[in-house]
Amino acid sequence: MKTRIITLLVLLSFGLVPLARAAQEPFDPGPDPFAEEETGLRLPDPIEPVNRGIFWFNDKVYFYFLKPIARGYRVVPEPARVSVGKFFDNLKFPIRFVNNILQFKFRRAGVEVDRFAINSIVGLAGLFDPASRLPTLPKYPEDLGQTFGFYGAGQGFYLILPVLGPSSLRDGIGTLGDGFLDPVYYAGMKPLEEVGVKGAHTVNTLSLDKDTYEQIKKDALDPYLFIRNAYAQRRKAQVDK
Repeated sequence: MKTRIITLLVLLSFGLVPLARAAQEPFDPGPDPFAEEETGLRLPDPIEPVNRGIFWFNDKVYFYFLKPIARGYRVVPEPARVSVGKFFDNLKFPIRFVNNILQFKFRRAGVEVDRFAINSIVGLAGLFDPASRLPTLPKYPEDLGQTFGFYGAGQGFYLILPVLGPSSLRDGIGTLGDGFLDPVYYAGMKPLEEVGVKGAHTVNTLSLDKDTYEQIKKDALDPYLFIRNAYAQRRKAQVDK
């Protein structure tokens, strides 16, 4: 069991690379990240020196390992890579469904059930997303971190984890809990096989990204502060909706 927990932590680091999310939803940094006192969304960062060290490490992993592989993977036609991304997104149905239920959003949970059924059957195991063509079936992404926020839990302090990237105490715990709802965790694969699947998902998603992180590094005076503030605002918006 201990080995499985350690493996899960490694897998989560691959599955939730914030840069990978950029390909799935528009990046919205919000107000100037250097105006933290004005926004009222300043996320406590008591271990900033440690976080900055891990930020530097993640930066190197991104530029020298993850992104080169993702760019090479672009030889696969984009429509195929988009379908792979939709397949993995469809697998996250249990996370969305359970967290909508925990937040008493029963109608949204029902919509997620309908979406999963349509995309799994008509969409060939989720490779396509015909449910999105129906205006009555929007996607309602919820995770355990958002559920904690729904019940009033604050984000706690800011964390940057190796490979995983920006997080917080609340969201880090939520990520661990969501991992137990991931079907890949119960697929009976060996640890290295699970890591390979999660890694493939990350590479596929980064291959669809339009160099979001590169643009941040180019435009922001301090990318660390920019990303910290953007993360806090993004998560607050997700909890509030």
